[in-house]
Amino acid sequence: MVALPLPNLPDGLSDLRDLALDLRWTWNHEADALWEYVDERLWKRTKNPWSVLQSATPQRLQRLADDRDFRDKLRGYVSARDHYLQQPGWFASAHGDAGLKGVAYFSMEFGLGAALPLYAGGLGVLAGDYMKTASDLAAPVIGIGLSYQEGYFRQIVDAEGTQQELYPYNEPASLPIAPVILDEGGWLRIPLEFPGRTVQLRVWKATVGRVTLYLLDSNDLLNSPVDRGITAKLYGGGNEIRLMQEIALGIGGWRVVEALHPEIEICHINEGHAAFAIIERARQRALHCRLNFWDAFWATRAGNVFTTHTPVAAGFDAFPATLLRKYLPYVERELERCKVTMDELIGLGRIDPLDAAEPFNMAYLAQRGSAMTLGVSRLHGEFSRRIFQPLFPRWPNCEVPVGHVTNGVHIPTWDSPQADRLWTEMCGAERWRGMPDDLTERMASIADQKLWDMRGEGRQRLVQIVRLHLATQLRERGFEQGKVREADTVLDPNVLTIGFARRFTEYKRCNLLLRDLARLDRLLTNEQRPVQIVVAGKAHPADGQGKAMIRAWIELARQPRYRGRVVFLEDYDIALAQEMVQGVDVWINTPRRPWEACGTSGMKVLVNGGINCSILDGWWDEAFRPEVGWAIGDDKGGEASKIDPRDAESLYSLLEQRIIPEFYDRDAEGLPRRWLARVRRSTATLTPMFASTRMFREYVEKTYLPLAALYRERSADECAKARAAHEWADTLERRWRGLHIEKPAVSRVEGRWRVSVPVFLGEIPPSSIAVQLFADVKGEKPAEVIVLHREQPIPGAMNGYIFAGEVQALRPADDYTVRVVPHYSGVQIPAELPLIAWQR
Repeated sequence: MVALPLPNLPDGLSDLRDLALDLRWTWNHEADALWEYVDERLWKRTKNPWSVLQSATPQRLQRLADDRDFRDKLRGYVSARDHYLQQPGWFASAHGDAGLKGVAYFSMEFGLGAALPLYAGGLGVLAGDYMKTASDLAAPVIGIGLSYQEGYFRQIVDAEGTQQELYPYNEPASLPIAPVILDEGGWLRIPLEFPGRTVQLRVWKATVGRVTLYLLDSNDLLNSPVDRGITAKLYGGGNEIRLMQEIALGIGGWRVVEALHPEIEICHINEGHAAFAIIERARQRALHCRLNFWDAFWATRAGNVFTTHTPVAAGFDAFPATLLRKYLPYVERELERCKVTMDELIGLGRIDPLDAAEPFNMAYLAQRGSAMTLGVSRLHGEFSRRIFQPLFPRWPNCEVPVGHVTNGVHIPTWDSPQADRLWTEMCGAERWRGMPDDLTERMASIADQKLWDMRGEGRQRLVQIVRLHLATQLRERGFEQGKVREADTVLDPNVLTIGFARRFTEYKRCNLLLRDLARLDRLLTNEQRPVQIVVAGKAHPADGQGKAMIRAWIELARQPRYRGRVVFLEDYDIALAQEMVQGVDVWINTPRRPWEACGTSGMKVLVNGGINCSILDGWWDEAFRPEVGWAIGDDKGGEASKIDPRDAESLYSLLEQRIIPEFYDRDAEGLPRRWLARVRRSTATLTPMFASTRMFREYVEKTYLPLAALYRERSADECAKARAAHEWADTLERRWRGLHIEKPAVSRVEGRWRVSVPVFLGEIPPSSIAVQLFADVKGEKPAEVIVLHREQPIPGAMNGYIFAGEVQALRPADDYTVRVVPHYSGVQIPAELPLIAWQR
């Protein structure tokens, strides 16, 4: 592959192109001064090196080429980048001998920075942080996504306080991406067979430090005007457009992998949108290795990982079967060769594969087609086991095969310059590229004055940014000059600053603080201990209730009484989020439990000394301890009509009785010692715990490495073990109904329960099953599984045996039940075969 030729740069400046196209500048700011020198006005406006370089006139570039000092600085920045790229990194030092050939990470959106607006919210920002972390740790990762002509909407608020949506066009030439040009010449295009035509997807690449993100778009002149619009809007259009986008991402994306990186072993599906990659991967393996589809499915499933971000089943994408039959014609043409029917494929996305009325669910396909499924927090893993329970009938909830890797945030993207300096002083410059075990210890020794100085600088900078943003906002909405000048006096850099920013929707309860306006008034207008609030966020264009919440906050902020204390900032994006999390003292999050799968916004304040005040949901449910922040309400949940007023009361009480007094309780030196002790504990203990470095290392060690080994094992010798496993599973399913468990004999011997049970296996070989004694979770007692051994054949019986075993009598005998489950070396049970038989 080579890059498409771009306009020539003068001698000595050719490295500017590589610097500008490497999105490492979204988190590493060592070259910021260089770009500001090229064009100070445009740099301050865009913070986008690619735009700065593109906009520079030939005359300006020549003057820079003649400037020896500029060339010397450029060489220095290039040398620093080369050093970063050439370092072996954590992955090579920790797992270089594991032989992992590569991970393809699929996501519908990627939030790398404001200059590449291909994201809507938390899912995309998480995907962007994942890619940055893969680069920092030098892991063999590629990203697969879509490039949208318009992306997600930009928000403006009209004179009535109503959100309006705008969709500016993302001109590809102005984005820091480049076409993928093949060695033999020509732009890489991926064909997709749609009804009556072939749609061509262009392939772009974005350089993210040491890793590459590949992006597909349909805006090609070879396509019809309608098809060029398939990738127009992120989450735009109806069900049919969404299906076409997800086919482009999953099927088109896997074809990119096959074309450019056939060595990839792990396919990581970040939410169900990309699940068609599972089918395409198996289809291609079947064709290349002359296998039937299901043998190939068993081989490739071993290398698939699915991360679900959805807290309720209603949030999964689902499509009627008629749409799938319309848009997957290539499957039908190859059914005979691959020995699979369209009905069987559609069954992968249903609870009951035989229910023709049930829609096709992308998350069910992703779960069935992956060797491992993960939630994004401990609590979300628990609730996801309930969501996916229907796919595992009669299996206990605690054994539904959904684990979790709690999300983390890419700290260098979100820390302020002040925080970065302080952490570097205490922990070294390489701390997030390996995360040594003693980070918490080192930060725990930081002096109060240094912490307070960092917080003061962050708050002051936020106030400046808010004033500039608000003045621009008012000016562009047509307010008179007097109103615009009032923006220069909003907020106070010495006042306790509360922030929250998120998608405005009903379950996030963004108006919880507005339930008692008299009480809120007392907080905002207290002259001795005042509070100020910075709010931002968007509502989905079709979410009238979310828009009403935005309007309520804007109406409050526009009242003269609160104009200096409450600010709503429009058009929330990554750039604005960075400013907010670096400056606020307290970050509030108020979702209705358990609807927040993880939520990462609160993680981003940790490194900057901000403290969380949140519902015990998502990540905060596992992070919270009384000494590091505050919990709103409790962990009980319940009906909205009951918990909303209860949680509002809790939030007001926390502010009145604990948060505000602690912030303003100063000693003789003017320092809030109790507050700073909480800041220190929060930043020192939680920042490393919820850094994406920890998250990525967990993905590598819990999923990628073990599954890559399983994938290699099943793929060896023309997929011999995959074919054997599939044949075993197929045979076991056919014979399972012939299995029968008799009533067990239970006796108590020396403080232990002894169990023996007759089991008649029918035509099933004893080696294909495991007989177990199971006790479910009960109160504080965890689930127990005790394997019973085959003691002796049953006289006169065909394939009948006595199985027996013992367990300590720490709970009643009635808690235990005998069951039979499949057993086969290397097969994930119940993920790959959810058969189970119970004695009762």
